[in-house]
Parts: sequence; structure tokens; C-alpha cells
Amino acid sequence: MNMHGPDERSQRVFKTAWFSKAARKALIKDAELCAAIRQVMLGQADDLGGGVFKKRLGKNLYRSIIVAKGGKFWVYEYLFAKKDRDNIGDDELKAFRAVAGLYARKTDADIAKELQLEKIVEICHGEEKQIQERCL
Repeated sequence: MNMHGPDERSQRVFKTAWFSKAARKALIKDAELCAAIRQVMLGQADDLGGGVFKKRLGKNLYRSIIVAKGGKFWVYEYLFAKKDRDNIGDDELKAFRAVAGLYARKTDADIAKELQLEKIVEICHGEEKQIQERCL
């Protein structure tokens, strides 16, 4: 289930520690996140500009904010319930665009350090069977 684009470059997918806790509380598993990110990569999401995307999750009960700029790293950054709010504000969108810019400049070494510090968790990486086992 490694994500590959037309140029066969690996597309790494992560979730922040905050997002991980929010998704667990909302009962959204990694398998759903992986399926959703494939849809995002195909253009099946709201492109908010500047490397920020909004994607529906949890049977349309939740909205996720994904940052991805530079085509290398996709990061689930924020999750909110549709019943709690309609959308993110302009100031939040600006902040998410800045975060997307930061990820565009990150190196593999930067990502490795964030993984080690458990600031982010990699998902959708490795064999599909391993991901399914983790998500059960």
C-alpha cells in the first residue's frame, strides 16, 4: 500500500499526535484514513489552497484538515465534528497554509526526528496486510 504517484515517488502519509487522539476518540481507524488519502490524491477533496485540503471522514460526521505541499508528505493535521462547526476560520486556514509550507521544506531527517519524538505517526506505509492488522 505504499503510495506512488505517476513518477513512482513514494508519498508518505502521517497524522499528528493531536490528530491521532482525536481520530481514536471519533473511532476513525487508520484504514479509513488511508482510503481517504488515496481519494485526496485523486482530487476527491476540497482543495482550500496553499497545500491545505478538507476531507470528509467517519460516515460524513467529521471533517479532516490535511496539509500537503511539495507532493512528498501528506499530514492529517486537524479533525472536527460537522455538528460542532461548519468550517475552519480564515485565520485557521492561514495557519494551516503556513504549516503546509513548513512540511514542504522538511527533509527525511526532519521527519525521522519528528517520528522519534512521537510528534507524528506514519500511516499507509508498508504492506496492506500489516496496516489491516494494526487497524483491527
